[in-house]
Amino acid sequence: MLELERVLQALKDGGVIAYPTEAVYGLGCDPDNETAVMALLAIKQRTVDKGLILVAANYSQLLPYVDDKAIPPEKRYQIFSSWPGHISWILPASKAAPKWITGQFNSIAVRVSAHPVVHALCADYGKPLVSTSANLSGCPAITKRDELELHLGNKLSAIMPGSLGGATQPSQIRHAVTGDIIRS
Repeated sequence: MLELERVLQALKDGGVIAYPTEAVYGLGCDPDNETAVMALLAIKQRTVDKGLILVAANYSQLLPYVDDKAIPPEKRYQIFSSWPGHISWILPASKAAPKWITGQFNSIAVRVSAHPVVHALCADYGKPLVSTSANLSGCPAITKRDELELHLGNKLSAIMPGSLGGATQPSQIRHAVTGDIIRS
């Protein structure tokens, strides 16, 4: 797929991309590239202290960013049985997790997506991607490709083609230790 190759090259070059997710268009970049993350945050007009979600094709891609041993044993089944799926979990961050991803927290929000486009991007890139809604901070998320191109197209390195999934809301965010629902 030529488009996938173009998007993967944009990621390797430190670009910010947009892609369809379960419910909305997402913005993404390489989570280990601080310059790319800062560019993404500038597009969203969002501060770094809030932290960002990482999305992956499988849990093993998230292991460099998550302190797996610190996940409470009694919570592991609930977390892992929800993936791949539409739930993001706040897990303890590893010491190697970049501060430009975790923000002010010692935890990290992560998700293993079942969306075929997201899964393919992460699988072919070989690592997780930053996943945040494609919109200015505080504004409604974008659900239409033409709207995405109109508002953000000139700020992006590439847009991955594909359809949104069937969800009506962005992913639920749950805290793994407390079980609290942070975003429903």
